[in-house]
Amino acid sequence: MLYIVIPVFNRLAFTRACLESLRRQTCQAFRVIVVDDGSTDGTSARLATGFPEVEVLRSTGGLFWTAAVNLGIRRALILDAHPIMTLNNDTVAPPDFIANMLLWARRQPRALLGPLELDAATDQPVFGGELFSFLTHKTRRLLDILAPEDRTGLHPVTYLPGRGLLVPAEVFRTLGLFDEGRLPHYLADYDFTSQARRAGFPVYVNYATHLLTYPDASGQAKTRRRRSLRGYTQHLFGIQGGGNLLNFSRFAIKNAPILYLPFFLLNGYARRLLGYFLH
Repeated sequence: MLYIVIPVFNRLAFTRACLESLRRQTCQAFRVIVVDDGSTDGTSARLATGFPEVEVLRSTGGLFWTAAVNLGIRRALILDAHPIMTLNNDTVAPPDFIANMLLWARRQPRALLGPLELDAATDQPVFGGELFSFLTHKTRRLLDILAPEDRTGLHPVTYLPGRGLLVPAEVFRTLGLFDEGRLPHYLADYDFTSQARRAGFPVYVNYATHLLTYPDASGQAKTRRRRSLRGYTQHLFGIQGGGNLLNFSRFAIKNAPILYLPFFLLNGYARRLLGYFLH
């Protein structure tokens, strides 16, 4: 049975829309675990009455993304889940989302799979996977590489985000869970999928499966829209900072080839120190 783990902190409207979209799935062979990390907007109570089919795990706050999804994954593994999907609450799943994900999971039972992401407001593709070079620090977006007629089926990528990430239970039993100790919020998903790829588990973006997202609702997008000295400090040092220097250092040490590491670190620091104001 597929288990879907959704970490939430407030934003009840997003959570309700996400869960409503899961109710409309053509395939209902799944269960949902919501991890409510200290919401103050009545999320847990509203879900208990409005979505009784959803299991809600409550925490007092401070888990952030990684520890929250790990809490849900541990529960799912106890319930003998296979596979497990991590899903953000600011997503909407088209009716065939689960059916398509499970179809391709049966074809590639050892693979980690992620969907093609579409902007919920425009229905235009916003994320279709990336190929990353640790030598040059260059990212090649598949949406820029693939011709329109080739945007179908599975395409190998370097890593995947946690939005709609489907993971065979075997991967968790082999590698353990997301690295909540060193990567409490950002980069834990990229780290985990990179580790899985190097351990021999294929990592694909699935162009046959779409997920609607809200790019402007992310914490990074909000911080960049309100550029300030305080925002810059949060960007570089806050747990939820997209350019957090410590998190980047830990990710680099874990994932960059040793010969590339010094240059990769210097390049990455420069991008984070300057990029906040340039992009």
